[in-house]
Amino acid sequence: MSQHRFCDGMKRRDFLKVGALGTSLGLADYLRLAHAGEVNPKAKAKSAIYIRLGGGPTHMDTFDMKPEAPEEYRGNLKPIKTNAPGVEICEKFPLLAKCADKFTLLRGVSHTLAAHELGSKYMLTGNRPLPSIEFPSIGSVVAKELESPHDMPPFVAIPNTQQGGGFLGLQYGPFSTNAQPKIGVPFNVRGIGLQGGMTLTQVDRREKLLASVDTTFRDIEAKSDVLTGLDGFSEQAYAMISSRRARDAFDMSRESPEVAKRFGDGEMNQSALLAVRLIEAGARFVTLTTGSWDMHNDIWTRLDKSLPMVDQTVSALLTTLAERGLLESTSVIMTGEFGRTPKVNARGGRDHWPRAMFVFMAGGGMKTGQVIGASDDKGQGPANEAITPDDVAASFFHSLGIDSHKEYQTNTGRPVMISRDGKLIPKLFA
Repeated sequence: MSQHRFCDGMKRRDFLKVGALGTSLGLADYLRLAHAGEVNPKAKAKSAIYIRLGGGPTHMDTFDMKPEAPEEYRGNLKPIKTNAPGVEICEKFPLLAKCADKFTLLRGVSHTLAAHELGSKYMLTGNRPLPSIEFPSIGSVVAKELESPHDMPPFVAIPNTQQGGGFLGLQYGPFSTNAQPKIGVPFNVRGIGLQGGMTLTQVDRREKLLASVDTTFRDIEAKSDVLTGLDGFSEQAYAMISSRRARDAFDMSRESPEVAKRFGDGEMNQSALLAVRLIEAGARFVTLTTGSWDMHNDIWTRLDKSLPMVDQTVSALLTTLAERGLLESTSVIMTGEFGRTPKVNARGGRDHWPRAMFVFMAGGGMKTGQVIGASDDKGQGPANEAITPDDVAASFFHSLGIDSHKEYQTNTGRPVMISRDGKLIPKLFA
C-alpha cells in the first residue's frame, strides 16, 4: 500500500488504521465482535456506500467551480453543462455530466476543523469531535441499526478506514480488506478463502476444538463486552468461509469483463466494483478510501490524473447500481474532510479550507439532479445558511430510515444521540 504522507506528517497507512486502538481484526475476531442491531421497517435505503476522498479534495476545481472569479481563484479548469438543468461541473467529469440526473451536489458545506484527523472524524461520524468521547462512524451506526445476512459482514472497509465503532465498541467496527483489488489479479481477503490447502473438513475439526476451548471462558464472557456472543460469532465465522455468497462476492474474477472494463483498472476503480458486489450480496455499509487529495502544490498536474479516475469510477458505480436495481435501495455519499483554499497559493496548489466544501449524494430515495446550497462568488464560505457535517449525516441516516436523534448509551451510561446537532436537509427528499 502507498506510504503517501499528508501535509501534517501522517502516513496514509496510519491515517487508515481501524478505530481508536489502531488494530486490524481478522475474520474470526471481527465476527466475534460484530452483530446486527435493530431493523427499521421504514428504511428507504437498505445499504450504503461511502466514498472517502482522503486528504481534502478541492471544491473549486471539481463540483463548485467559480468561472467568474478572479484568475487567482478560479484556477485552470473550466465547467461543463450536465444532463441536469442548470448544473455544471468540472470539464474533467464528462461521464458524470451524462448521469448528473442520478446525483445531488451539496455546496456551501462548512465547518471549522482544518486538521486532517479532526476534519475526518467530523465527516465520518456526523459529530464535532470531543476529547471526552469517541463517536462511532456512520458505518458503525448502520451496522448496529440494520440487520445483515449471517454470512456477510455488515460493515466492510476497502482497504480500511480511520473511524471505527467508537463508544459502541469494536463489535461495530469495520471488516477491513487491507488491500485493494486489481483487474486481472485474483483478489483474496484473509479468512474468506481457504488458504494453504485447508479443506472445509479441517476447518470443521478446528471449529469443534475451539468450541470446546470456548466453554472455559463462559464465566468471563458473561462479564466482558469483548467476549459477548463468542460462540455465536465463531459460528458466523464458519458460516462466512463456508458460504458461497461471501466467497463469490469477494471473487472479482466472477464479474463480467464488460462491467469490469467499465470501471477501469485502477485500485479505486476496482474497489468501487467490489463495493457494488458486496452490496449486491447483502453487506449493509461499504466504505472505500482513496488518498492523495492533499494538494498543496502542483495541483493541476495532480488533478489531471485524479479527476478522470473519479469520473470513471463514480459514473460506473451509479450506472451499475441502477442496472442491477440497487440504486434506489443504496445511499451513496462522496466527500473528504474539508475543501481547499479558494485562492491558489504561490506553489500552484491549494491549502486546507473547511469553510467551504462539497458533498456528493445519490440513491436511497433522495431527490437527484439538483444542487442544494451555495458558496459565495469566490468559494470562500456559504453564500447563505451553511450546511454542516451534522446535517449531512442526519440526512444520510434519514435516507436509511435511521433516526439521527435516537439515543445510545456509552458503557458508562451516558446518553448520546447518534448525531446530536444534525438537521434534515429538506430539499434532499422534497
